[in-house]
Amino acid sequence: MAVLGATGCVGRAVCAAYARHGAQVLQVGRTPPPGCRDFLALDLAATAPAELTRILADAGVDTVVNAAGGWARSEELNRAHVELVHRLVAAVGAMPSRPRLVHLGSVHEYGPIAEGTSVHETAEVHPDSTYGRVKLAGSRIVLQAAQAGSVDAVVLRAVNVYGPYTNPASFLGMLRDRLRQAGPPELTVTVAPARRDFVDARDLAEAVVLAGRAPVTGQVINIGRGVAEDIRKLVRMLLETAGRRPDAVALVDAPVTSNGGAWTRADIGRARRLLGWRPRAGVQESITALWEQG
Repeated sequence: MAVLGATGCVGRAVCAAYARHGAQVLQVGRTPPPGCRDFLALDLAATAPAELTRILADAGVDTVVNAAGGWARSEELNRAHVELVHRLVAAVGAMPSRPRLVHLGSVHEYGPIAEGTSVHETAEVHPDSTYGRVKLAGSRIVLQAAQAGSVDAVVLRAVNVYGPYTNPASFLGMLRDRLRQAGPPELTVTVAPARRDFVDARDLAEAVVLAGRAPVTGQVINIGRGVAEDIRKLVRMLLETAGRRPDAVALVDAPVTSNGGAWTRADIGRARRLLGWRPRAGVQESITALWEQG
């Protein structure tokens, strides 16, 4: 099987999950990590579909996980999340073996979610950010190809991801790195009064493994914890895990300006029914992994 975007937070967790299940994993990304075996350095958005078809076929790939793209700079978002997916779907569709494609989408594809509600996969989508719009465009490419019968694919629409190797571009990832680098004077942290659904990268990876073999195609499946966590609570937990005194870091209110608005919570009933999946990692476990790994 192949994991595209293998060096990111989600990609690394997916590779580890498949390895635990005894699978041989072809890891694909732009830059190989030190000491990594079975890694293919490749710019997927610049690779011709025919070449990608050949690579995957030669490796005997039966499952492809698209965890590529990440939080690219704004000028690269379309390339990383739309052009790449166009090429990938064409490549996978041309393979005679019809490998399974698991595409990682985002809760931001839905757009604003009403406070106090859980968003279901049948909800209308109205993304209000560039990131949400390009992620939705990529998911639609996959879904349309699956519904046309040219690929066997499923889209996992994930909430905010944390845990091991949390992306340094995310709020919690940036705070972790600031805490590691900061000495006196002590930090001041601006925190928006938001509540967000978070899922541990390792739980998301297990959902990917289950989706890779589940008898379902052409559908969106939400992956989250189904809990809207107070961002201030997560910040306090990270500070405590980092060994900071509560009075050593000033928390300053800030308006909500990031993707997702003031509230996200996913309805994860479909994941339970179709994949037999449920989240396992507790918040403290994920915060500890965020601090200690990555």
